[in-house]
Amino acid sequence: MPRRQRLDLAGVAQHVIQRGKDRQPCFFRPIDYVRYQQDLREAAVAAGVSIHAYVLMTNHVHLLVTGRQVGAVARMMQPVGRRYVRFVNDALGRTGTLWEGRFKSSLVDSERYLLACYRYIEFNPLRATTSAERSTVLS
Repeated sequence: MPRRQRLDLAGVAQHVIQRGKDRQPCFFRPIDYVRYQQDLREAAVAAGVSIHAYVLMTNHVHLLVTGRQVGAVARMMQPVGRRYVRFVNDALGRTGTLWEGRFKSSLVDSERYLLACYRYIEFNPLRATTSAERSTVLS
């Protein structure tokens, strides 16, 4: 079955989510976060994508981005995924992918949704910490 074509429009913000395979970690060491950020920055510049907000969680990534041309976000994400996976696999002696399929994205079609995305990305680490603290207390 062919993949559904992704909407990747010029000048339209997108909320991008990339999850670790089976929701497993995709960042293992502090240097992994730094490397992902470097790869993301380089790929964004090369593809003509503006990064408005991002968060790198242990097992997933959220980005709020806008491409200047049709298909720019996909042209940014593909090399980021490839470079970063190769870096982690080489460093940790592992094989295979880190990611759960292709990245997910949704067009940000209103100011209200844009602000909701900013808020969601900004508070994601706080929600994860609070949730982890709650489960520790309940254990």
